[in-house]
This record gives sequence, C-alpha cells and structure tokens, in this order.
Amino acid sequence: MSLFQRLFDETSAARADFVAIPLIGRAVSGDAPKDLYLAFLQEAYHHVRHTCPLLCLAAAKTRDPVYRDALMRYVEEERGHDEWILADIAALGGDAEAARRSQPGRACRLMVAYAYYAIEWISPYAMLGMVHVLEGMSAQFAGQAATTLAQKFGDAGSGQGFLYLSSHGSLDQEHTAFFQQLVDNLDRTAAPPIIDTAIMMYGLYGDIFRELERRGEAMRHAA
Repeated sequence: MSLFQRLFDETSAARADFVAIPLIGRAVSGDAPKDLYLAFLQEAYHHVRHTCPLLCLAAAKTRDPVYRDALMRYVEEERGHDEWILADIAALGGDAEAARRSQPGRACRLMVAYAYYAIEWISPYAMLGMVHVLEGMSAQFAGQAATTLAQKFGDAGSGQGFLYLSSHGSLDQEHTAFFQQLVDNLDRTAAPPIIDTAIMMYGLYGDIFRELERRGEAMRHAA
C-alpha cells in the first residue's frame, strides 16, 4: 500500500469528524452570514501567515534533500496568501487592518503552536500532516463555498472577497496531486509523523470551525 493511501485510510475517522462539523455544511450550501465569513477569514489570516515560516522551519530541520526542495517549492507558491485574505476582508467591507492587528482565537493559536511543536520535537515530516489536512479540505470544499457564499452575499461574478477561497480551491487540487507524488516517494519512516499530525490537525483545524460556530450563535442571540 502506498504511503498516501495509508495516510488516507488511517485518517478516515478524523476526517469524517471534521466533515460532520455543521458549519462546514452551512458554508458549502451558502448558509453562513457575512459576519461569520469575515470572522473565518480573520482566523484564516492568522494561521496562513505562519505557513511559510512553518515550511521554512521544516526545511531547516530535515536532512532529506528531496523533501527540502519540495518544501521550498511550497514556500514560493504560498508566499503572500495571507495578504489575499486581508484583501478579501476589505473587499467585503471589513476592517483589514483591524484583522491584521487582532489576536487569533484560542483554537487557531493551539493549531499553529502544535504545528511548530510537531516539526521541532517530533519530525520535520510532521509538516506534511498539516499540509494534507488544510489543502485536502480546501480542495474539497473551498471552491464550492466561494461560489455559494458569493451568491448569498450578492457578489456572484465579481470574485471580490473570495480570492482566498476560490484560488485555494483550484490551487490545492493541483497541490494534492503534487503532495501524493511527494509522500509516495518518501522513506517509509516518514509515515508515522505525517499520519499522527494529520489526525491531530483534523481535530485542531476543526476546533477553529467549532469556535466560529459558537461565535455565530452568540451573534444571532445578540441580534
């Protein structure tokens, strides 16, 4: 069995828990208010701005030259995506500079902190567990969520406010193919940290959406 297939199979329960989060379904069907989408973008900004530093940390820690080259390719492709998110916030009437200055929620802080910990203290290959979850879920849901939410907000066709979601939906489909080829050519010892981190990330990334759900409930009660 290939490493990618093993990763897919051994994370199936964690992935199912993530997909079952009600807010995921609501976003894909366009049933999420703009305030909540802006809150999602703010949390996304706070973890996406760590993507390149995390990739660089993994590249600095690994002794695998093929893996290091792949990480540096990711760095080139991910550079500046945090600024796309701020542009989306501004395009929808949000305060991008306030978002930049804000502090992330508890769930976002914990996910980012665990990523640094796993790369530093478990294995540089742990980064691929995070990549698998964030890019895999983006490839599966982001494009459709961008389309339906744009229709709900009356912005269908302009694309403004949805650059991060729409571009990541298509980009991450390409990245998923690259990711599969990469992991299938890694040493078998890379499997445990990648699989373990992916399971952790499904939970930690899911907690960001669970936290946003609670925030959405508070918004509805306050309205």
